[in-house]
Amino acid sequence: METQEIVNRVAKSGLVTLDLEDYYHAGERVVYDLKDNLFMGLILKEKDFREFLKAHDWSQYAGKNVAITCSEDAIVPTWAYMLLTLYLEPHAHLIVFGSLEDLEEKLYFDAIARINIEDYRDARVVVKGCSKVPVPTAAYVEVARRLRPVAQSIMFGEPCSTVPLYKRPR
Repeated sequence: METQEIVNRVAKSGLVTLDLEDYYHAGERVVYDLKDNLFMGLILKEKDFREFLKAHDWSQYAGKNVAITCSEDAIVPTWAYMLLTLYLEPHAHLIVFGSLEDLEEKLYFDAIARINIEDYRDARVVVKGCSKVPVPTAAYVEVARRLRPVAQSIMFGEPCSTVPLYKRPR
């Protein structure tokens, strides 16, 4: 009986895997809710807010990713968010206005922007679909947008089981 060599066709296929999980920023994510700075939960008093900003220990945000929001239905002037950002900026890794979801998207968008897209020129790219960390759909949309002009083809899933998404016309 002759033994046949087992051939790994996936390994020989020339597919290049792009795993967005590799671009996950491991830093802590926190929300800074301006509701805690509102007078009677309704308004932001400039003098009190400025005093708070000067006295607060901002070092607790060192290296963290911060989403700034206000969960109360209050009118918060734009300058207040800007001023808060100026106090956070020397300490935090990243600051966004919005939710934790907005923060996650921004972290991924920044990471995707640093990808050398030329590494994928004329490649058959599989964007890995399963990950151990949450990858926002917006990150998959952004990576597809960036890959399309350079990749020969784009697929989604795992190299052994992909969904074809794009193939450059001949």
